[in-house]
Amino acid sequence: MTPPFDRVRVEAAVRELLLGIGDDPDRPELMRTPSRVADAYTEFFRGIGTDAVAITRQGTVHAEDGDRGQLVIVRDVRFRSVCEHHLLPFIGVAHLAYAPGAELIGLGTLSRVLDAVASRPQLQERLGEQVAESIADGLDAQGVLVVLDAQHQCVTTRGERQSGSTTVTVAARGTLAEPAARSEAIALIAARGSGPGAEHEADA
Repeated sequence: MTPPFDRVRVEAAVRELLLGIGDDPDRPELMRTPSRVADAYTEFFRGIGTDAVAITRQGTVHAEDGDRGQLVIVRDVRFRSVCEHHLLPFIGVAHLAYAPGAELIGLGTLSRVLDAVASRPQLQERLGEQVAESIADGLDAQGVLVVLDAQHQCVTTRGERQSGSTTVTVAARGTLAEPAARSEAIALIAARGSGPGAEHEADA
């Protein structure tokens, strides 16, 4: 069983960190910093121990053959996670696609699955694989594709400081791991409509 979030230990650790960098945790401007960091970490790491497959299963509904369609794509789902190497955030968008089997999943459930897996110390490559696996296992989909495009603060704010760079990763399962189907799905993700309201489709 995953131990519960220990706020007291987090606050004590932040205080030690401030001492370690040579600052004074008792100066007025820093006195509430340990508590503020604990608040942030409560949110950033709330996905530790969460069963993303269970979230997927809870959001599924049976669908008749004529209602399933061949491919479902949700584009531009914003997410944030924390790089486990430096404990710095990486922020980006996810494009989630699946080829339905016997069931469909609520579109909002897809974003909840992503958030659950992202809200823990992560690597982007593993994040995509875990989201794809959670959707594939929980939905019993014929195929799953997860494309992540994110900017990492460990790259943009330290070292060579590549401030404009992003990282793209692709994870696929089932039929969408086949090159032709994967290429078609990625092309649909990249496409943008030209009809009324198309500029707002990411917010729909």
